[in-house]
Amino acid sequence: MAPMSPTYDRLEAGRPNPPGKRLAFGWKKFALAAAFLLALVWLFVPKEKRTLPGWAGSPEFEKGAVFVLVFIPGREREPGPVDSPFPDHADDGPHPDSFESDLNPSKTTHCKTPHSSSDKLVQYALMLDAGSTGSRIHIYKFNNCGASPAYEYEVFKMTQPGLSSFAGRPAAAAASLDVLMDEALRVVPTALWKCTPVAVKATAGLRLLPGSQAADILAAVSAHLRGAYPFALPDVDAVGVMDGADEGVFAWVTANYLLGAMRAGVPTYAVLDLGGASTQIVFAPVADAPLLEGDHKYELDFDGQTRVLYQHSYLGYGLMRARASVHRLVDFMAPATGLDAGERVVSNACLAQGTRRTVELPVADDRTATVVMDGGAVGGFAACARLVALVLAKDAVCAVRPCAFGGVYQPALHEAFPAAAGGVLLLSYFYDRVAPLVPAAEGGGDTISARVDTIAELAGAVCMGPAEWRRRWGEQPAVMEELEGRPEWCLDLTFMHGLLRTGYEFDGEREVMFGKKIAGTELGWCLGAGIKLVGGVDVQCRV
Repeated sequence: MAPMSPTYDRLEAGRPNPPGKRLAFGWKKFALAAAFLLALVWLFVPKEKRTLPGWAGSPEFEKGAVFVLVFIPGREREPGPVDSPFPDHADDGPHPDSFESDLNPSKTTHCKTPHSSSDKLVQYALMLDAGSTGSRIHIYKFNNCGASPAYEYEVFKMTQPGLSSFAGRPAAAAASLDVLMDEALRVVPTALWKCTPVAVKATAGLRLLPGSQAADILAAVSAHLRGAYPFALPDVDAVGVMDGADEGVFAWVTANYLLGAMRAGVPTYAVLDLGGASTQIVFAPVADAPLLEGDHKYELDFDGQTRVLYQHSYLGYGLMRARASVHRLVDFMAPATGLDAGERVVSNACLAQGTRRTVELPVADDRTATVVMDGGAVGGFAACARLVALVLAKDAVCAVRPCAFGGVYQPALHEAFPAAAGGVLLLSYFYDRVAPLVPAAEGGGDTISARVDTIAELAGAVCMGPAEWRRRWGEQPAVMEELEGRPEWCLDLTFMHGLLRTGYEFDGEREVMFGKKIAGTELGWCLGAGIKLVGGVDVQCRV
């Protein structure tokens, strides 16, 4: 007689005078009957389909709709799903959510074998964000337990300045990425180097360089990565300037993926990203909202679903560019109030009262002039807001109505994306400027919830100058240090509020979320692009 299973031994342990073969045969009949009933349930009970996260199609599994409850005399077994979403699930305890907690970065605790024999169990991807103010690397770990790579965690590192600061020096621009690539060598297991794809996506900073300067930098970066590092550089579009539409849409994918809003029937988030040189808005209009054809319309295929999004990237309306625009406008409109060490001094309502900032403004023939901007006694939110409204060009010619600002078509948000349609997530500088000023009781951490008009209230206090800073934030040295070192925070907050209220026409009472990370992962376009990098194309390993 074959030995009994451990489960059977446990069930029969301690039972006096077992009836031998007759009892064993009875249990076999019970097991066969249970299996038959289970098969009937599986075949005839309606099941809801669900797919695993991924850029392209991924395997379907049952959404916990069918459970097995087996009653055994004297014991009860807890109900559990018929199947695990991951084959050969390795239930080895909690899954590591960071590189520091990952005891074996070349393995995964989600499964023991990959979904396909042609895949490696673990896949890494390197995404370099070459922004206008700095370069950042996102080192992503995925597992191949399903037909599409599933994201686990990231390692993040940044350096300054950005590639655009090396205009005319392409070799130096390429070398500036070494500190980031060395981090990739540290994190990615050596055995996986040759099959780890790397991509460099430059954003608005390089778009603004004249002539061939951007192309020269990108060519030097591509050659440097191929020659100095062992990672796989895809042949197509591995190093280049990212299209503004893709930048916004990938940020939308990242946020909604991490927030669990990419599943069918779940309300999605509108995502607004404020960088240094550009700003983007992306949202999924409600089904009955009119959306005209044009470049703003983006059809996204993700995880077996096609979503229609509205997107637009406003080049020149990032925070650093907005600062420059306001300063130029002030210099044009306001006469100089005097000289300071031979430099012009101009009153500027967008600087906090009692503060000054020296700026370089363009003049004819690519020359610049040094101007001292003086908040004096004129700095204030209301006066600055009027300047911001002029910069936003709300009254620009609107060829196709309705328009947001700068003459750009956008469906009215109160109709196309009302509060009931989903949340609003504000990224990058939106978070960086608001987070230090919000008490921990109201937010803190990597996400903060507030009303749109909360930004106006903060701007009003910041624009009033050091006396108000001390009253509100005097017991927070880090906040005081930030404000004292950046007199343009008055301008920054006022511009952000104007962008939301005047530009996009959000209601001031609408709740929004300011985000930096979700579950330890940096928000922005990089994860969305990383998912596509490993899931949308075949990764070609280096020989």
